[in-house]
Amino acid sequence: MSEIFTIPPRACFASDPAKSRGRLFSQAPSATRTAFQRDRDRVIHCTAFRRLKHKTQVFVAHADDYYRTRLTHSLEVAQIARSIARVLGLDEDLAETLALAHDLGHPPFGHAGEDVLDEAMKDYDGFDHNAQTLRIVTQMEHVYPKFDGLNLTWETLEGVVKHNGPLVKSAGDRAGLPWAFTEFEGWEWLEPHTFAGPEAQVAALADDIAYNNHDVDDGLRAGIINIEQLMTLPLVGETFDEVQAAYPALSRNRVIREAVRRLIGKWVNDLLVETKNRISTHNPQSADEVRQMKTPLVGFSGAMMVNINALRRFLMENMYRHYTINRTRTKARRVVRELFDAFLNEPDLLEDELRAQTDGPKGKATARVVCDYIAGMTDTFAMEEYRRLLSMDDTL
Repeated sequence: MSEIFTIPPRACFASDPAKSRGRLFSQAPSATRTAFQRDRDRVIHCTAFRRLKHKTQVFVAHADDYYRTRLTHSLEVAQIARSIARVLGLDEDLAETLALAHDLGHPPFGHAGEDVLDEAMKDYDGFDHNAQTLRIVTQMEHVYPKFDGLNLTWETLEGVVKHNGPLVKSAGDRAGLPWAFTEFEGWEWLEPHTFAGPEAQVAALADDIAYNNHDVDDGLRAGIINIEQLMTLPLVGETFDEVQAAYPALSRNRVIREAVRRLIGKWVNDLLVETKNRISTHNPQSADEVRQMKTPLVGFSGAMMVNINALRRFLMENMYRHYTINRTRTKARRVVRELFDAFLNEPDLLEDELRAQTDGPKGKATARVVCDYIAGMTDTFAMEEYRRLLSMDDTL
């Protein structure tokens, strides 16, 4: 039975938009929105966010119009993050902003595309989708006349960078920081040695809740996994059994929807109970105190982590490595790698604006231009570009 949570007043450790540490470039406040609401709107209206519509979550974006894409996934994460933030008395707008922004740096074809770009860039400082997100929101979005990027608040930039935890062990430590972080002049300003604020921690776990449970939904509907296999899993099997016992004549479609809905509720409930216990134990009095903690404030219980890890192992073995997914992943790797090599070796193939930023075949500047170009592609555009450039089936 889920616990009934009341909506508390604003927590003392919530991030306060009126006390934001500010933006890289000074701008007058909005007359109608808080600083974090303004950040959310800037993310929603940016080019990189629109491109998530045709970027892979698990299934290539064109495979079917039902399966989740990076865009629909981000919207689902945002809904869960807002709900959790509300019950914890946190800033809902900041939690939503970070949920919407967390996947902006993903290249086409999901982690397959990321792995190929990282390998292709190994001699040119590498590639990391979280670092690419920072690069997008601070440099690559060209919206405003006086500066590059979206000019987001410190709290949003910090959450984008550190939502999965500290990046380095101590202040001033550069070791292990991805290139885009150290290239960003304000990297020390973002305090990469601390945890992120509470809203970013919520957004990160809302991501886990969304993709694990929705991958179950997509996998079942694709026929890659079946309900009978899931019955062996703790919590997941119990939840499907509950639904089928309560509604023995229910259609398979509704069984799936009801079970996944209940699973999300159980994960959220556990996170709220565990986080409230941690709040009682640590009693943080500000968002900065949350950042200085040695462990995350927001989290799942130990018992829930056992269930989560069992589901993750199952999905890895039975879904993410399924031969149909592997075949698509192989095609995706080929598309990304061959596009990268073609543009790196022949930058004259790039359109004029991009070519002007290169430094010749196999140059370092060329590699980064090519990487940025490919990382920004949707699945659909990458396949079209591959056909235009490398397929002999097209008319010359």
